[in-house]
Amino acid sequence: MSVVTVLSLLAVVALSIVHLFSNRLRFLDGSPRSIWLSIAGGISVAYVFVHLLPELAEGQETLAQALGEREGLAFLESHIYLVALLGLAVFYGLERLATSSRRRERQVSKKDSTSEGVFWLHISSFAVYNALIGYLFFHRLATGLENLLLFFVAMALHFVVNDHGLREHH
Repeated sequence: MSVVTVLSLLAVVALSIVHLFSNRLRFLDGSPRSIWLSIAGGISVAYVFVHLLPELAEGQETLAQALGEREGLAFLESHIYLVALLGLAVFYGLERLATSSRRRERQVSKKDSTSEGVFWLHISSFAVYNALIGYLFFHRLATGLENLLLFFVAMALHFVVNDHGLREHH
């Protein structure tokens, strides 16, 4: 096994530990929204613009070269970006669904959580998302230790923010 593979595996295990212990970061529970959550979210978003979008552009170029000038496939010209946009829309929709379910549960049963169906849908979608991120640790376009560490830090902070939101909803 290569050093990068071992480090990728360690990073995935460390992200699992982030999930297990992020609930112990009590300073994130401030109201209004904790400044630490805002900083973590901002770093995650900055990573997307500085590192992830250029990697998507490389992937898009590879896809365009593989497809060539085939008739009828022009809509795939922005395929990578459409998939990314679809993913963003799906997760936004899930957040809206969780918020409305939580509001409805408060009115009906006085519980401050979502319905059981919305809970399982939300958790299942994040399990798939986490699996995708784990996969990306081993199959990233940008390689090297520095990129691995940047990806790890951005994802760890992103997971802290996601976990906080999941605990708040459920």
